[in-house]
Amino acid sequence: MTDREQQRRSALVFGARNLGKAIIELLVGAGWSVAGVARSQETLQGVTDAGALALQADVTDQASVRAAIAQTVGAHGQIDLVVNAASAYGGTRSGPFGGGPMAEANADAFDSWATAPARSAFSFLSGAAGYLVQQQTTATLIQVTGGSARRAMPGRGLWAAGAFGVRAITQAAALELRPQGIHVALLIVDAGIEPLSGATRAGASRAALADPRGLADAVLYLAEQGPRAATHELQVTPLAETWVP
Repeated sequence: MTDREQQRRSALVFGARNLGKAIIELLVGAGWSVAGVARSQETLQGVTDAGALALQADVTDQASVRAAIAQTVGAHGQIDLVVNAASAYGGTRSGPFGGGPMAEANADAFDSWATAPARSAFSFLSGAAGYLVQQQTTATLIQVTGGSARRAMPGRGLWAAGAFGVRAITQAAALELRPQGIHVALLIVDAGIEPLSGATRAGASRAALADPRGLADAVLYLAEQGPRAATHELQVTPLAETWVP
């Protein structure tokens, strides 16, 4: 067994508030060494309480992504998994939900609903890939997105444009990094995500919301795949939610 195989597996999770927190808790429970990235002190404290290393970084900035990976490697000796479960919007969205109808949408809405998600995925995948390729390190990179990556809906074209961009960037990264042993996967959550606390979401049936702990299981499934069974896209849709082939 090599020294790398003897070490505990190490993960870095961007966005540690809800889905990211569920991923962190699952990985820590499974014996991984984990670092979690968040913006608020409250969320960072939650990362620490879960038994993970709390880091402040900006997933929309390539250099910040690389620095967070370097910090994780410095603390844990290696990196095996990097997940982007952070909100693609940075807390700011302009205009109606989804960007609004084309005849009424404006440039600010386009920037917040279409540009922001694609920029986040680009910075995450480019920053992580740049570090891993330079260090000649194999790992799994998982980008999380929503069901709008598969189709557009009336009034939500700008949202779909951003999600389509996320999907395209992730596919390109997967194709480029496969030969170097780096597994890139897109996790499509085709539903709202239930709060980890179990709180309700206004206007949403709990049965139609994705379980964050179930999604964490999906992340672990992707992370544990070997080179002979690499899934590059995995879609999760609750049975109580509408599924569109």
